[in-house]
Amino acid sequence: MVAYGKLGGKELGYASDLDLVFLYDDPDQDAVEQYVRLGRRMISWLSTLTSSGRLYEVDMRLRPDGDAGLIAVSIDGFEQYQSRSAWSWEHQAITRARFVAGDVTIGGRFEELRRHILLLPRDTTQLRLDIQRMRDRISAGHPNHSELFDLKHDRGGMVDIEFITQFLVLAHAHEYPVLLNNLGNIALLGLAAEAGLIDTALSAQVIAAYRHYRRKQHSLRLQAQIWARVPPSSTPANAKLYDSFGKPSLRGKMAYPVKNQLAPDVWALNRPRP
Repeated sequence: MVAYGKLGGKELGYASDLDLVFLYDDPDQDAVEQYVRLGRRMISWLSTLTSSGRLYEVDMRLRPDGDAGLIAVSIDGFEQYQSRSAWSWEHQAITRARFVAGDVTIGGRFEELRRHILLLPRDTTQLRLDIQRMRDRISAGHPNHSELFDLKHDRGGMVDIEFITQFLVLAHAHEYPVLLNNLGNIALLGLAAEAGLIDTALSAQVIAAYRHYRRKQHSLRLQAQIWARVPPSSTPANAKLYDSFGKPSLRGKMAYPVKNQLAPDVWALNRPRP
């Protein structure tokens, strides 16, 4: 069992779902059905309804081919997919993936594959464009027509900070292997600053903003709020950050309007080194 997302990144929060991928290793080509059945049974166990509600929401969409793919995938097939067919956003996702349960040999193969994928040299310009496109898709899929700031999905929120971290790992891990370790967004931003990849002061501001967002999100979810949205005035006043997804060097002349004006400066975080 491989965990992605919040569980994979060791940042599981209240009401977080479980992003999982099931891998198996079996020379019998006809064995896939039994692993698919086992996977479905595990999903049923994890999503059991209790007197307090559902145990967990389980999301399997990060498996190869998403909803069109099998619930369980052979480790060989997974390796071929990640090496030959995966999109950039799937490699973004694997930055936060880790083996969490099951056969340790398969888990070890997954960790080796993850390391290999993250060590690949990349065209950072194309990578940046791919990440921007995925960010646009997320924004389109989570419109916010209120005057409140969505802590996760609005520009300058948690998704932007997570995408910054994923860009840094994919763009620089081959030069700075310390970024390979799945330590969570806060620790990785700190390591990137220590390596001189990002400005130390700006990194500290982004880390402070991320911690603030997480605390607010936890609080709202404990209150059974559907949306993690807050008044713009409740965001940290000292985090003077701007959204460079809209800066001229990346997008065009106009920056995105950000409700709280606290979006991370992605361009500064990814500035070329002298």
